[in-house]
Amino acid sequence: MRVLLIYPLFPKTFWSYEKILELVDKKVLLPPLGLVTVAAILPQEWEFKLVDRNVRSVTEAEWQWADMVILSAMIVQKEDLCNQIKVAKKHGKLVAVGGPYPTSVPSVAQTAGADFLILDEGEITLPMFVEAVTAGKTSGVFRATEKPDVTATPIPRFDLLERDAYDMMSVQFSRGCPFQCEFCDIIVLYGRKPRTKTPAQLLAELDCLYELGWRGGVFMVDDNFIGNKRNVKLLLAELKQLMQAHNYPFRFDTEASVDLAQDPELMELMVDCGFAAVFLGIETPDEDSLQLTKKFQNTRNSLVESVQAIIKAGLRPMAGFIIGFDGEKSGAGDRIVRFAEQAAIPSTTFAMLQALPNTALWHRLEKEGRIRKSTDGNINQTTLMNFIPTRPLEDIGREYIEAFCALYDPISYLDRTYRCFLIMGKPSWKAPAKKTEWVVIKALLTVIWRQGIKRKTRWKFWHHLFSILKRNPAVFEHYLSTCAHNEHFLEYRQIVQEQIESQLEEYLAQGAEKPYVTVKAEVVKV
Repeated sequence: MRVLLIYPLFPKTFWSYEKILELVDKKVLLPPLGLVTVAAILPQEWEFKLVDRNVRSVTEAEWQWADMVILSAMIVQKEDLCNQIKVAKKHGKLVAVGGPYPTSVPSVAQTAGADFLILDEGEITLPMFVEAVTAGKTSGVFRATEKPDVTATPIPRFDLLERDAYDMMSVQFSRGCPFQCEFCDIIVLYGRKPRTKTPAQLLAELDCLYELGWRGGVFMVDDNFIGNKRNVKLLLAELKQLMQAHNYPFRFDTEASVDLAQDPELMELMVDCGFAAVFLGIETPDEDSLQLTKKFQNTRNSLVESVQAIIKAGLRPMAGFIIGFDGEKSGAGDRIVRFAEQAAIPSTTFAMLQALPNTALWHRLEKEGRIRKSTDGNINQTTLMNFIPTRPLEDIGREYIEAFCALYDPISYLDRTYRCFLIMGKPSWKAPAKKTEWVVIKALLTVIWRQGIKRKTRWKFWHHLFSILKRNPAVFEHYLSTCAHNEHFLEYRQIVQEQIESQLEEYLAQGAEKPYVTVKAEVVKV
């Protein structure tokens, strides 16, 4: 069996980072870890080719070579997923589809023409699929009624990737999250009991990347890396030894819940292992909204103090913010901007609340008749809310645009980044010096030209740069790379403004829905 694995296109989002990637001659931030894991689970006597359409297009020769096409996608990839299914069918190929989005909404891929739906987690459903194909079947839907033991998951087929195209590699230690946030689909897809690989498994994956010649960034893609703190600490104890033995070849980023701040031992272990940044789901500084959406873990301690504890431990925070929660009072956008400034968080993902399919939020809103039928189901930071909120959608949209532009005002961004790195803790280790590549020198000169000479940021840029070099030199390289990130956000905030304004105009022209009025319910803190 010759299998062509295809990863559909992403629209421009917070994570696409085009302008930053151009600086370092890369095409994509992260590879499709799901597809290379699928390739490892399928029979190894099969032949595989992988095309990430964010890197390049599928060639006609590859279409002709394949017996079967397998695609995986997230919801933001919906449009290209459907397009590629149709192209594959025009080439006369059997098409199998899986991943988070098809698992949540199987009907979309089926309507587009997919023959096989390999849903839920592949460790269980891929063997079902292989059995069906071996028996000569040409269609089928495969679902799981339980969650797999990920200690049996094989090392992903990293060899299939065009690794030079990526800025970072991806690995996964755990699946699932112990919390119950109403809007989150992770607990729907992977459950609330975090399942982890063994430390030996993850170290074997990193050894594989090392043997393939990878040096640099590795994103630990767990949706909550610290969901099982005991097992994470066991992993970090062994990871620290691997990093020391190989002279710190990797730099890790990950995602974690904000209660990381209450575990100094865990933060120290992460920094000792080469973790540099952590994405935090802050969502909102409004405690009433956090309570209503059941994000109780963010209400137990001061969020500002928690973020600053993480910075002082040596980790750069990235934060997710959301506007549009039920019962939210006007001015939510300004409150988010003030919080980001107070906490000194450089990079923030910011979006209007969306009801993701089959989440608790989706089911509640569907029951209340609040899902907007006019939306096409595609969800990202450049789309209006897909449900009727409790205050005018136009007001939320305007606040969102203003806050997004304020967060990524170039001077405000530089100031926040500067304040963050002034207090940032430094790691106890130092990676060995290595020869600086020309592409890095070129990227640095470009950032200096744009931010230090060409733009109105010039005075702040040089003041902050020399101050960091003098007051916290151990984080200087990390500081400079974070300054470079604003190259992406300057363009992206313009994209957000133009697309949201266009959708608002269309929404108002069609006749805006009235806000949904709710009877205030008592929320019990647990």
